Amino acid sequence: MASSRIQPRLLVADKDGNIYDHPDLLMVCRRGHEFAQPRPDELMPLPEESDLFLLPGRQAVGLSEETGEIEALEELAVAAFAAPAHTLTAHAAYISSPDAPTLPLFAYGAVGYANGRFYICAKRVDQDERQVFSSISKKRIKQNAHALMKAYPENRLMQHLMSNCALTYCCPAARNLALGRYEAPLPTSRSCNARCVGCISQQEDGSRICSTPQNRLSFTPTPEEIAEVMLHHGKAETEKPVFSFGQGCEGEPLTEANIIAQAVHLFRSKGGTGTVNVNTNASLPQAVIKLAEAGISSIRVSLNSAREEVYNRYYRPRGYTFADVRSSIAEAHKRGVFVSLNLLYFPGISDCELELQALDELIGTEKVDFVQLRNLNIDPEMYLELLDGIEFGPSAGFINFRRRLRKSNPWLQFGYFNPYLPQNPA
Repeated sequence: MASSRIQPRLLVADKDGNIYDHPDLLMVCRRGHEFAQPRPDELMPLPEESDLFLLPGRQAVGLSEETGEIEALEELAVAAFAAPAHTLTAHAAYISSPDAPTLPLFAYGAVGYANGRFYICAKRVDQDERQVFSSISKKRIKQNAHALMKAYPENRLMQHLMSNCALTYCCPAARNLALGRYEAPLPTSRSCNARCVGCISQQEDGSRICSTPQNRLSFTPTPEEIAEVMLHHGKAETEKPVFSFGQGCEGEPLTEANIIAQAVHLFRSKGGTGTVNVNTNASLPQAVIKLAEAGISSIRVSLNSAREEVYNRYYRPRGYTFADVRSSIAEAHKRGVFVSLNLLYFPGISDCELELQALDELIGTEKVDFVQLRNLNIDPEMYLELLDGIEFGPSAGFINFRRRLRKSNPWLQFGYFNPYLPQNPA
């Protein structure tokens, strides 16, 4: 367990990509615009299945024990991408050169080295291990994926999920479908009514982000194809089956509400049980009503902020407003649908006073059930630039952020993954 005695040393990378801990400088982290040492309660050993990144065009920054001053080095900065189920509490600290390239769409956690191991500024927020694959051979996943492609040769959705998602992009959700466990992904929509700056499947011409982690779905599956995938997964995962529309390789699922409603109705009519979830921007209240009446169990509403101006700068909505998002939440609750927020957490911004107040009001007024604490995957400086000119107030820190929300809303649950809801009827 981390303690106040742990003072990780700065990690740096040389021009050949070799990573080492600095002999004289301590680790420094970044929250918003502030550089500081890690708080004792936010350090944890780097989780398994995390990754280390070299940050091109960015000088490493560390704290001198001798002078107490922060120093910038010639060596490259190093960051960590935390394994799923963990939320970053601080970003890596660095100084960017004028020609530094925009970082790809990942989250860049502060990481250091002490007592023979790496430490990261993060917290585990979910004990579920649905995206842990360390004990499962890649050969088994590959064999299962090919077996499903052979078993469902005419199902374009199954073919896409196995060949493209599981085998090419190593998507955790698609790999779980291949393994017959946990949560099955159901990408459906090719289009979106938002233009998220950090969209992971499609960027506009001229975007500073030169590549995306995956490509957008190239076809629209039929209700029959979707229901067939759902029924297969329901037979394979008999304990806690979860089925989720709204994946990284698609647009906004509410734009295909008719197809999804038909698929869910078909699945339920054939005895399908389990939690049917929709990951959504909640932009279309009438579509949410349609899906609730068709038999979905939950919605997960993605947002970076409960303040409209902050929300709009990142999501850049087309044809809807933040009031529509709130209306969708209210309509879902009226119909017994479990509501989660997919909060794209950004240290030093999301936990600031004005952000906290707005989020607390949204949760309390709309009686949100659950908050998934996901990391906002974006170049940190790009995001801060995007929000330039907006007031945020002092940062409370991740621990106090959760504590305050729970104190105001004692029913509220926190996690990382879409929960299985056994109380929901088939």
